Amino acid sequence: MKTLLPTYSLHSAADLDPLLEAIGEARLVLLGEASHGTHEYYTWRTALSKRLIKEKGFQFIAVEGDWPDCFEVNAAIKQDQVTYGSAARLLQTFNRWPTWMWGNWEISALIDWLHQLNQKRPQEQRVGFFGLDVYSLWDSLQEIMRYVEKQGDGAIEAAHRAFRCFEPFGNDPQEYAESVAYVRQDCEDEVTEMLQALRKQIAASAPDGLLVREQKFNAEQNALVAVNAERYYRAMIKGGSASWNVRDEHMMETLTRLLDLHGPDSKAIIWEHNTHIGDARYTDMPRDGSVNVGQLAREKYGRDKVFAVGFGSYQGSVVAGKKWGATPEKMPVPEAPAGSWENILHQQLHGENGLLLSKELSPLPILQQPIGHRAIGVVYRPQFERFGNYVPSILPERYDAFLFLDKTKALHPLPIQADEHTPPDLYPWVY
Repeated sequence: MKTLLPTYSLHSAADLDPLLEAIGEARLVLLGEASHGTHEYYTWRTALSKRLIKEKGFQFIAVEGDWPDCFEVNAAIKQDQVTYGSAARLLQTFNRWPTWMWGNWEISALIDWLHQLNQKRPQEQRVGFFGLDVYSLWDSLQEIMRYVEKQGDGAIEAAHRAFRCFEPFGNDPQEYAESVAYVRQDCEDEVTEMLQALRKQIAASAPDGLLVREQKFNAEQNALVAVNAERYYRAMIKGGSASWNVRDEHMMETLTRLLDLHGPDSKAIIWEHNTHIGDARYTDMPRDGSVNVGQLAREKYGRDKVFAVGFGSYQGSVVAGKKWGATPEKMPVPEAPAGSWENILHQQLHGENGLLLSKELSPLPILQQPIGHRAIGVVYRPQFERFGNYVPSILPERYDAFLFLDKTKALHPLPIQADEHTPPDLYPWVY
């Protein structure tokens, strides 16, 4: 590409000033990543999140993680005292593969910072940490059972029916999905009735402060997860875009509920993969009918209230698995091929990092056509990435800004038997 792209240097958190100015009065700031296993994506999102919280009053971070595990983190960081041992130990509860996505030292540093920040704030102003994802069917059912048995309310019977319906499948969503496909019997009615019963009970209760409202919200959210997870696993058997859309629509529904919980002036920071936060309409995703959170958020709240930041790198290393459920490995990320977005930025910036703002890129005709943009998932095979890891994207429309980090390194996962007293070198990474 001969056209010179307008860029800003990117070395420290102070270099995010142009980005903070561009974000302006946005209510939602969506922070992406080109992989789930890159150190710099986590640390730069942390740096930006800290500034958004401190300078613009953002009230919570919502991530591509399971609701029950993240809600436990949310409760812990709002405590006056540390009762969970350490952030590293707390994050060991994230035991669903891929465990490294949230069970890592980078997130541990963020959790410690959030707890320290919250200790200086009154309860109603403490910053939250929530999960948006739909995968926690069995954990959510167990949380509901604990809640209704403690409350002793009218939702107990409905919760027991839902739990009994799933019991034969022994915590295995694949077995449930296959059973539905062949036997044509599902648990849709049971989880729907459970959600309705919980909502009726919660609506009848007296208004409370934020902490109690969060506990009620937690119960209802776990029921919503059960409803949408059941839909997700049924859709998964059919193939196509159906299960993807169920998942992203659930994440958007959860985000909307969280905004409503925090009030009409609430602001949220979202951490998800680029494939979720970058507007799907400006990729090849519409060809199979796929939508994503970035598209749905813009449609619901308006483009002026949603600011999406994409991330990418030219080369480096990453944590991923060779197949689903495999032991995570540190893998090389090869140099991006000629003609890709990452290669274009590498050539122009001569190996340096850079910040790009879409409002300055949009007038360039060359960027109004699709360009291949790297996307690495939790399953990754570097030797084959040229054949399936580049998403055709109209970059200035897909994102509102882009952080290019030329050479990146692998994330630092917490070991399964974590020694929380032995963090990696330079922890907790100053930005």
